[in-house]
Amino acid sequence: MSALTPEQQAVVDAPMVPLCVIACAGSGKTKTAVQRLVQMRRKLGNARGRVALLSFSNVAVDTFRKAYDVLARDLPAGVGRDRVEIDTLDGFITSTILRPHGHRTMGASQAAYLVTGGETFLGGFTFKTPTYPMPITELNVALIEGKECFYYRRNDDLELVANGVARDLIGRLGKTGAYTHDLGRYWAYRALKERPELLTVVVRRYPHILIDEAQDIGTVHQAILQLLIDAGACVTLIGDPNQGIYDFAGADGKFLSEYHQRPGVLPYSLTRNFRSVPQIVSLANVLSGRDDVAERAAPATLHGAFFTGYKRGQHAQLITAFQGVLAIAGADAKRSAVLCRGRGLAEEVRGDVAPAGQGTVKVFAAAAVLRDHKKDFRSAFQRVAIGVAALLDKPPHGLVSYVTQPGTPPARLPEARALRRVIWAFTRDPKAGLPSASLTADTQWHPQFVANIKSLLDKLQTKFGLTPAANIGLKLKKTGLPNAALSSSKDLADDEAALLRVDTVHQAKGESLDAVLYMTLKDHAEELLAGVGTEVGRIGYVASTRARNLLWVAVPKNALKDLRPLFVGKGFQEVG
Repeated sequence: MSALTPEQQAVVDAPMVPLCVIACAGSGKTKTAVQRLVQMRRKLGNARGRVALLSFSNVAVDTFRKAYDVLARDLPAGVGRDRVEIDTLDGFITSTILRPHGHRTMGASQAAYLVTGGETFLGGFTFKTPTYPMPITELNVALIEGKECFYYRRNDDLELVANGVARDLIGRLGKTGAYTHDLGRYWAYRALKERPELLTVVVRRYPHILIDEAQDIGTVHQAILQLLIDAGACVTLIGDPNQGIYDFAGADGKFLSEYHQRPGVLPYSLTRNFRSVPQIVSLANVLSGRDDVAERAAPATLHGAFFTGYKRGQHAQLITAFQGVLAIAGADAKRSAVLCRGRGLAEEVRGDVAPAGQGTVKVFAAAAVLRDHKKDFRSAFQRVAIGVAALLDKPPHGLVSYVTQPGTPPARLPEARALRRVIWAFTRDPKAGLPSASLTADTQWHPQFVANIKSLLDKLQTKFGLTPAANIGLKLKKTGLPNAALSSSKDLADDEAALLRVDTVHQAKGESLDAVLYMTLKDHAEELLAGVGTEVGRIGYVASTRARNLLWVAVPKNALKDLRPLFVGKGFQEVG
């Protein structure tokens, strides 16, 4: 690794007390955090307590683990170099609290397991709304000043659910051992709050906790961390409040920005941006009110922040124009992206269509498209597991979770790992397993799928004792499948040739990209230009600060006249 700056070195060498590190985009937070972890482990020597380094994405965790493996080799012999835990915050909560201890608080007779929403038994767990019943997987929890608040999202609005109704529904699901991502945090909080002896054990085992990207800490995360802090844990937060883009979960960056006001917490700053060219750093400063310094010099190639207009329905032409300047800017298409404020716009720009088919067949058809068109094998595998469970007679509760998620299977499902391998093989194999999405859906894909899935079900019954559902043919009808490919060979070829990824800003958070095209609607652009005072403004800030060399912000052409002076005033140049 390159040498640390004085700011980074100060964080690494800081006393073994809670720290609040406010860092700008591209400031080397990852390098600083992992170096701090090594230094803490060195200072702790043979102390049995473990140090946890936590973040919010698997990509960040993988990066931390690789960096620590390299740096920990320099630790003196005898130092407990393996007494560290590097994971996502949710992964840490799940492995440390929820799975080993949560079932007692939940009133379940088995270890807690995650449900994803496709499990058939979840049909009995819904709550009423003014329009139609909602599944429990849509129920969210917030803890505001210690009080529980239950809600669901309807379009862009949050709608409250009565506490009594929500608690009853959560309690009934809890007794089965099942939890959703959101409810898992809630049960972990309750387990710590209701069992002081468990809280003491966790703090004794993890006396030091570092959290990267701490602006993403939501209200239930905050409540869990507060219990740990009150019990004696030394918690350090590292992040950028201006990148808090999960308001719906209470993750607006305030927990991080106000943390230094607590007694005993030392404040530090990282103000040097190693990622972006000076023009983009200057723009970020204008948007955020910061005064960060660009470490990179301006390159000789095309660079900077630009704006342009586009016509609705002509996204392809805009993306083609953007791709045309990547080489001039010295940007690699594989390390560049088109980013959107929300999933809906991203799907529109990508030209996504609703999955073909109906019922269970629709689940498998979507999996084929994910595998072949999106190259998203993990999501395809998850959908195949959901589809397989739907074709079984009384599948064990938690089957999908224990097939798709790592962890120890329950005693009544001892062969979960072997089952996982069989379903994974079916997902990957377009000949003997899930057929190719390039086949004609109703006449080619469907007959091959029916034959292959029946063969898989026979294998599951013989090998694992999982019985297929009665009247299986009714669940495998071709209703809704078109007389065309699920994904045409042209689509697949275009997808391979384009290389340019289209995604949401949330999915690109934490990344460094050569070039970014931020596709906006008028209100998205207005919020971006207004700064980081709102969530949408912070989303625009995150999109802008992903770019190393080149940033384009695209707005609807009919809004260009109104927005042009605002863009120019912030330091943007107009394309062309």
